[in-house]
Amino acid sequence: MSLRTGGQVALSTKAIIDPNNLKIEAFYCNDSIEKKKTLVLVYRDIRDVLPAGLVVDDHSVLTEPDELVRLKKTMNLDFELIGKSVVTVNKRKLGKVNDYAVEPKSMMIKKLYVGQSLIKNFTGGSLSVDRNRIVEINNRRIIIKEPLQPIKSGAQKSPVFEAA
Repeated sequence: MSLRTGGQVALSTKAIIDPNNLKIEAFYCNDSIEKKKTLVLVYRDIRDVLPAGLVVDDHSVLTEPDELVRLKKTMNLDFELIGKSVVTVNKRKLGKVNDYAVEPKSMMIKKLYVGQSLIKNFTGGSLSVDRNRIVEINNRRIIIKEPLQPIKSGAQKSPVFEAA
């Protein structure tokens, strides 16, 4: 959305994420003027984040992908967070990333939301992972510290939780 015209300047299609720090550096966008043209919106040019969309000054903030020399390496990685497998350091499979939460001012990804298998959903529900639990991110998966584990105790009826 443009502050100057009040209309749509483009439609964001994909976030360009740096896997080294989980920061959204930019967004690929479909231009609203030339429908088949893909442009890039760098996060620094975003004025506000609203439920209706990203707010920018005007169409001039959109850039051709070839012109963004500093982002070329990150764009070439083509890192996709959604669908990435999440496992613990002990190689226990937790599920796949189906969403994430972003801090709008810094565009840092703060939480990952992991969709679990149907059976795990009945017993444990969905899982959210804070960024400080991430140990490693590679091309195939995200490795996290072990989540809190229930300890079975004969004296107590409710589980006691302890960090693994």
